[in-house]
Amino acid sequence: MKSNSRITVLLFVLSVTSVLAQTKPPQGSIARATPLSAHVAGFVLAKPVVRINGAVLTDRDLLREMYAIFPYARQHNGAFPKTLEPDIRRGALKMIEFEELVYQEALRRHMTVAPGTLRKAIEQFRKQFDTEQRFQMFLKLECGGSPQVLANKIRRSLLIEDLLQAEVTKKSDVSLAEAKAFYLKNPAQFERPETYALQTITVLPPNNPTPAQLKQVRVRAENALPQAKAARNYEEFGVLAEKISEDDYRVMMGDHKAVDAAQLPPPILQAASRLQPGEISGLIQVEQAFTIIRVNAHSPAHMQKFSEVKDSLLRELQQKKVNRLRVGLDAHLRKSAKIEEL
Repeated sequence: MKSNSRITVLLFVLSVTSVLAQTKPPQGSIARATPLSAHVAGFVLAKPVVRINGAVLTDRDLLREMYAIFPYARQHNGAFPKTLEPDIRRGALKMIEFEELVYQEALRRHMTVAPGTLRKAIEQFRKQFDTEQRFQMFLKLECGGSPQVLANKIRRSLLIEDLLQAEVTKKSDVSLAEAKAFYLKNPAQFERPETYALQTITVLPPNNPTPAQLKQVRVRAENALPQAKAARNYEEFGVLAEKISEDDYRVMMGDHKAVDAAQLPPPILQAASRLQPGEISGLIQVEQAFTIIRVNAHSPAHMQKFSEVKDSLLRELQQKKVNRLRVGLDAHLRKSAKIEEL
């Protein structure tokens, strides 16, 4: 995580406070925590939500983190989906608690931020506002108009990043040897089944078809077959599928992408196994429907080579280690902390 990633999230408060101060509060727990009576001269009074070793975090800190978790709410007048809001709120609360604990640990270790680093971070932060007016609005609403309060907030973010860099990021490196050992120890994770990439044109019967209707289905399918056979490439077959196919894949040019061979109906698999990529089948009856397939690709069952999965495996293992270290750090800091959710 780069240093400005947590600083950048401070920008969320600008839109949040603007929404709360200039419009009616969004529905949900945050709206209940910030009633209209709390709006004084365009400023939203903060309500404490948690006290950590005496330090108080407010509903504004919580709302900012909720927007960081679910930024799409900003497109809906600040409202969160009712079904998701409780989980978003819990996650945001745990995050602001974790960051405050990390910050307090950084202070306990007497960590500092170099003046030049702080000055550069403040400059970068100011550049993210499209106008000086918006920056001054932020400064007034969030920092009481004080540049020093802003500097303190940015210093706090930098200290959080520095401690996480030392305790999480630097300890989460995964070597090539570790990745190779994981690869060799977990071969099943890298086995890939046989797959076929298919396009289809399907003619479907109506519900509870009569014999006459079933005959009409076959006739329609037989009429479609010469057109399908005439398709010279993926695009031509796809355009035809969009025009005459009756299954749900018609809106995707009949494209099923790569399908596990074990998941294909036996008649489809039998036909596909006889075709080369680019070839088109005859009519295939699956129960009362008729299908024409085009095989775009065939991949036999195989074990992925380490060279194929190396980069993604390194990222996956590193992310798992990051998550494990963060959880461990959180648990360690909470052991000796006094946390009161208000």
